[in-house]
Parts: sequence; C-alpha cells; structure tokens
Amino acid sequence: MKSVFLFLAFLVCLVSKGQSEDVPKTEFGQMYLPVWLEAKAHCLEVAKAMPVSLYSYKPTPESKSFAEQLVHIGYTIELLTKRYVQGMEVKPNTPDATLMTKSEILVLLEAGFDYTTQIIKTIEEQQLQENCTMYHSGNTVSRAFALFYVQDHVTNHRAKANLYLRMNGIQPPSYTW
Repeated sequence: MKSVFLFLAFLVCLVSKGQSEDVPKTEFGQMYLPVWLEAKAHCLEVAKAMPVSLYSYKPTPESKSFAEQLVHIGYTIELLTKRYVQGMEVKPNTPDATLMTKSEILVLLEAGFDYTTQIIKTIEEQQLQENCTMYHSGNTVSRAFALFYVQDHVTNHRAKANLYLRMNGIQPPSYTW
C-alpha cells in the first residue's frame, strides 16, 4: 500500500510540475501569453508563405529584404526582451540574413519567440512592475508594458513582410486573432 501511495504522489508531482511550467506565474502573463503565441504563429505563417526564391526581394534599394525583415524580427525579439523586460545590458549583433537559408531564418524566429515565451511564463510580478527606460524615446515604462513594445516591434516588421508577399502576388496568411 505504501508503494502505491508513493507512486501516486510521484505522478501528482510530475503532472503538477508539467502544468506549472506551461502556466505563467502572473495574471499578466496568463492574459498575455495567448496573444504572444498567436503573434508567433502568424509570423511563422508569413515567413513560410514566401518562396525561397523571393527571400531576397526588396521593394526599394533602401528597404530591408524579406529575409532581412524576418531576421530583424527573430533577432530583436530576444534582444528587446533582454534589454527592456529583463533589464540586461545587451548590444545589437544582428545576423547577416544574406548568409542564412529560409530554414535557418525560421529557426531564428522560433528561437526568438520561444525565448520570450519562457520569460512570459517565468517572470515574477515584482519584475513586471519595475520600470525601464526605452532606448530610442527615453520614455519610462513598466517591464510589463515593455512586452507590448516587443510585440509592437514584431507587428511592425511582420506587416512589412506581409506587404512584400502582396507585392509579389502572394496572398498573405489570414490574421485569425
């Protein structure tokens, strides 16, 4: 009987451990995570919709290419999360999109989104309430608000990538949120 009890206790620990890793610690995180995961899914759909042959497409010489837009998204998700949400000192070191394949860019996007997903799940309420100063504007905002900034940055560049699809006669994936 004792071994059955220990086994059941072990199973309960495993199940609750798995659940606690998937559910954000804060109410903010619980509210924000589904929106973030939808942004990830939509961004990956946009990235996958463009054929490899058009990843170097730019609407003007001054514009980023489609690949550069996506690399910028994937790389800066983690950079901005570290800088503003976690308060870390980080300097930009953007990968060269011209040296990356479509599949490598998709991996970079996944990694950026996954990094921030983990932060959303594990950040403490106290950290969310702390303030940070935005680099370009000088505005002071909460770290929770900074997560909205990260998403807004993603949305800005994803919209440009979406437009690149249309400019090449490709129907962009539907926005489902």
